[in-house]
Amino acid sequence: MEYRFSDKLAALKPSAIREIFKSLTDPSIIAFAAGNPAADSFPVAEMAEISDEIYRTMPVKALQYGTTEGYLPLRQAIAARQREKFGIGRLPEDGLGFSDSTIIVSGGNQGIELACKVFCNEGDAVIAEDPSFIGALNAFRSNGAVTLGVPLLADGIDPAALEELLKREKRAKLLYLIPTFQNPAGITSTEENRRKVYALAAKYGIMILEDNPYGELRFAGDDVPTYKSMDTEGIVIYCSSFSKILSSGMRVGYVTAPEEVIQKLVVAKQVEDVHTNMFFQILVHKYMTERDFEGHIAEVRSIYRRKCGIMMDALDRYLPRELTFTRPQGGLFVWCTLPACIDMNEFVKEALARKVAVVPGSAFTPVAGAPCNSVRLSYSTATDDQIVTGARILGEVAEDLMKRA
Repeated sequence: MEYRFSDKLAALKPSAIREIFKSLTDPSIIAFAAGNPAADSFPVAEMAEISDEIYRTMPVKALQYGTTEGYLPLRQAIAARQREKFGIGRLPEDGLGFSDSTIIVSGGNQGIELACKVFCNEGDAVIAEDPSFIGALNAFRSNGAVTLGVPLLADGIDPAALEELLKREKRAKLLYLIPTFQNPAGITSTEENRRKVYALAAKYGIMILEDNPYGELRFAGDDVPTYKSMDTEGIVIYCSSFSKILSSGMRVGYVTAPEEVIQKLVVAKQVEDVHTNMFFQILVHKYMTERDFEGHIAEVRSIYRRKCGIMMDALDRYLPRELTFTRPQGGLFVWCTLPACIDMNEFVKEALARKVAVVPGSAFTPVAGAPCNSVRLSYSTATDDQIVTGARILGEVAEDLMKRA
């Protein structure tokens, strides 16, 4: 049988990250490739208690169909917390001509995919930071959108290059941004950069899709206002999730956007999964409202503060000076750039042969096949000792490859 796959999916390749995951079944591999949260960040005992309570007191609600928009108490709790802590969510009384609403989605990536489905026709363009998150890029491509990149600088996406692209690209519908602890680069856009980019989006009539799954994980520096908190024109769709602060396996995320946009997202979600897992929606709500949610987040931040500090010290100690890397103030990722004399794919291959898994930077380019000589590292799942050992091995690989060059 000759399988004739759809044009939308025929050109998609398996995620390089997911392919590398297959090698991580070997316990001897030091996993700098995975973007998984640290195992000790899961509040297992409290979740077990809440789960037992749910099955004892409200089993039918937890096991029955729910509304597509999501469990109402959870939606209300998220919306209230966003307004109080982050200034996210416009109300009718704000007098801006629009109001925001929040819905629950099956992980933040579903919100990203739904936004593309709602706004993009076949052949429309989505502009992203270069580099950007492969899961989002594939979501856009699977919906027939063309992905275009704008260089990511130390303070955020390049506004001048963005405006040049907006002038040329008349079919640009979405501007996809991960402004806080960016995946894969680990950097955070400055407030000045965000305000420039927001002004450009408003000027050229393009929606901003703000992806913020790591924003709660700040362990150094000061918070920066989200795009959504700046939104006075109704042009920001805000996606986040509980994956990095409670559990990635629950697949509970949320989207906040103008009500008119939310209505379309709900219709699109209905044909995908009807609704997000009800049991875990209830569990998340109970954890948020009945347990020390803020205290838990503080503990998670401390885990990554320690792990990142160990990795920074180890990279400083072991990597040749010809290699450079970002110094994140939060999140999970470090972007390491190799000198021109080292072939990135060879570096990745040789590192894996020596039992250290990293992700090739080419996986994150919005334009497929674009040159890239960087790799992504994550400190989230490796033990403290593994971080030091892995950094030493990467330094040895780099030294060996430079000698051969």
